[in-house]
Amino acid sequence: MSRFTMEEVGWTPRIPPVEAETATPAQLAALEACPPAQRRSTYFLTLANDPASLGERGALFNTVMYAPRGLPRADREFSTAIVSMANGCVYCTSVHARRFADLSKQREAMQRVLDEGHKAEIDPRRRAIADFSEKLTLTPGAVTAADLAPLRALGMDELELLDLIHSIAMFANANRLMQSLGESEPPAA
Repeated sequence: MSRFTMEEVGWTPRIPPVEAETATPAQLAALEACPPAQRRSTYFLTLANDPASLGERGALFNTVMYAPRGLPRADREFSTAIVSMANGCVYCTSVHARRFADLSKQREAMQRVLDEGHKAEIDPRRRAIADFSEKLTLTPGAVTAADLAPLRALGMDELELLDLIHSIAMFANANRLMQSLGESEPPAA
């Protein structure tokens, strides 16, 4: 059985989160800049201890993950689920696997990847995204221009490639931050 899931996973911080009721104006402003569903999550309240950093991180996250042009959002979510699996971040994997499944309506395909790994039999575009995402995550120094060829062969243009690389790179940071600041909790049985 895989440790990765699409079920909601909990997270316990190692440093105290900001209390929304006693947050400073700067902390509240940084939280308001985050996506609405995340503003009161324990993770974002923990990040609010440094409101300037949270504000910058939130703006970058919104630009990379929700930009209306370039790589389709489902592909970004799929890629970040693969990156999170490669980094061992159970929490982020669950969030982005669920978002991919919701956007693509391909829950079974995502479950197969969670159960069998990214080399599970999936469509060629997703397989190329998964291969590139894992390689850039695990061995960034080994990535060459030739690694982009399979993605280009599937029709990705330069903006889509850049969006893919941005989402992978951002999640190198996001996973490390989440794993350093706290611990994932398995879903309730």
